[in-house]
Amino acid sequence: MKIFKSYFTIFWFVLAFVHIGLFFFIEGALGQMDPTPFRIIRYLLMAFLFLIAFKRKKLSLWIFSAMILGVEVGMDFPEFSMEMERFGKIFLRLIKSLVAPLIFATLVIGIAGHSNLKQVGRIGLKSILYFEIVTTLALFIGLLAINVSQAGVGVEVEARQQDKAKSKELMAQKAEAKDHLVEIFPENIAKSIAENQVLQVVVFSVIFAIGLGMVKNQHHKKTMLDFSESLAEVMFKFTDIVMYVAPLAVFGALASTVAKSGVDVLISLMKLVGTLYLALLVFIFAVLLPIALAAKIPIKKFLKAVTEPVTLAFATASSEAALPKALENMEQFGVPKKIAGFVIPTGYSFNLDGTTLYLSLASVFVAQMCGVNLSITEQITMCLVLMLTSKGVAGVRGASFVILASTVASLGLDPERASVILAVDALMDMGRTSVNVLGNCLASAVIARSENELFKTEKDLFID
Repeated sequence: MKIFKSYFTIFWFVLAFVHIGLFFFIEGALGQMDPTPFRIIRYLLMAFLFLIAFKRKKLSLWIFSAMILGVEVGMDFPEFSMEMERFGKIFLRLIKSLVAPLIFATLVIGIAGHSNLKQVGRIGLKSILYFEIVTTLALFIGLLAINVSQAGVGVEVEARQQDKAKSKELMAQKAEAKDHLVEIFPENIAKSIAENQVLQVVVFSVIFAIGLGMVKNQHHKKTMLDFSESLAEVMFKFTDIVMYVAPLAVFGALASTVAKSGVDVLISLMKLVGTLYLALLVFIFAVLLPIALAAKIPIKKFLKAVTEPVTLAFATASSEAALPKALENMEQFGVPKKIAGFVIPTGYSFNLDGTTLYLSLASVFVAQMCGVNLSITEQITMCLVLMLTSKGVAGVRGASFVILASTVASLGLDPERASVILAVDALMDMGRTSVNVLGNCLASAVIARSENELFKTEKDLFID
């Protein structure tokens, strides 16, 4: 009966999407007719979706409904939609405020409580190796997709003035070359938290946890562990409270994005957007699914665990927004705290599967658009460069575009031509961010399986 209800709900969501798209098409085709009746019907359909979400009481359904309403309102009421953007900003601020203490508490409990320092190093090495293999596959799938679709060939689109301005603003943020190895280590934990340097917070937490594990005085050790346990529990409750704002944040983020971008430019670049989403699907089914099957991850249970964080990442185009829910859900799924708390945040710097796929695809797209035919050798060389440049810049706002523009410049092309992509970047960002989150959640489960600790309770781990 539960399965039947789930499929029934999905059926109505798909049907509503088809109807809404059909009404948009009819409304545009009839031109002179009053669009009000079509809008009323669309809003009635969306009201029905919200009714289903209310009855099912699932956060993912609320977010999904808010996404549809956000697109509709963004097209019908652009001025009002621009004001709604602040809800998304408020939500992201709240999420950022809880990420650092949540990571700290989770890692301290997992590592210091277990007191197996050799395992910490082993998990780290396995994670880095896994990340490099999977992101390399993502890069080459992106190359294959754009070479097959030839989406940039013959495209003559001039960058809009607002996109050129945004391009200059993002490029102005590009700091001088830094030593990425040095940048991993924090010089001031308060500064790392303030600048949202997730990887630095992870490194500090791991070292702190190892130090705590070495403390001989059991009273002092237990005091800090109890504090961390309490902090983690409070931060998860904090997350639950913030998630009540998520549907409103999703609505505001999508409504403002649609109001800013419009749909006209989307038609010219639809082949690029379609190529990216098709490539992401190929990556999921050709890379992530076989990995999950090889690691004997129960697919249905895993999908249930990742639905909320992936949906949230898709709707907000922010990996950070999904991080607390990803940590909570993967722990409930059966991944130990120490593994989820290390692998998922670290993956936000080293395992950006969707972003690396997008970078290889978008770089060749710009070259095709400029009429430059890159040889296979040049494309592989470009991929090797992207393997390095796509790491360590995750904390920079608009990092994907900064890396893309730099890559395009290294190919001898005008980096300003890349600003054309900014017109549809928000739409592509949704897809690549959701795949980033999905890939990191899977990585935590795979590493846990390799350590024979998937589905073990915390009590079992401490006994071992």
